[in-house]
Amino acid sequence: MSNRPMREYQRPALQKSGISLSGKALIELMQAIHAKGMPVRFSAGGCSMAPFIRDGDIISVVPPSSRPPGMGDVVAFLHPETKFLCVHRVLSRNKGALLIQGDNSPGKPDGIISMEAIMGRVTQVERGGRKIRLGFGPERVMIALLSRSRLLEVIRRFAGPFYRYFRRRRILCEKS
Repeated sequence: MSNRPMREYQRPALQKSGISLSGKALIELMQAIHAKGMPVRFSAGGCSMAPFIRDGDIISVVPPSSRPPGMGDVVAFLHPETKFLCVHRVLSRNKGALLIQGDNSPGKPDGIISMEAIMGRVTQVERGGRKIRLGFGPERVMIALLSRSRLLEVIRRFAGPFYRYFRRRRILCEKS
């Protein structure tokens, strides 16, 4: 165990509203809002989609009826085994079913997910008040291909130390 103090993540959307939902309540609220054709914004938890979506980022999810998800799209779905709400990337689409996996989830994908389990598609990510675009434009298809072939994991292993080095020296900057 590390001797460093635990870092407390700020969740801007939850702090402003004073509402904290998780699990079944979040899923039910999302379904009710999507039934009206409206997007849902909430704070992402976990690191399975890092670096494109990080713990504490605010994500916007539109109803699935707005456009069917395709390869490379990031979707919110009910995991068939755990019944938890997950946000992962579509690796492929075949006959109304999707192969889905987190960008930072080495190993096997979540499995074949039916379209009925899809809660919506992620259209926007905000980090520290800035919109994050990388991973959601045309490059999303390449990310899905790299993830499916397991090359994304290899790239992440080698690029991680270089990224952290340059980030510390403020050579790399996130641009809005």
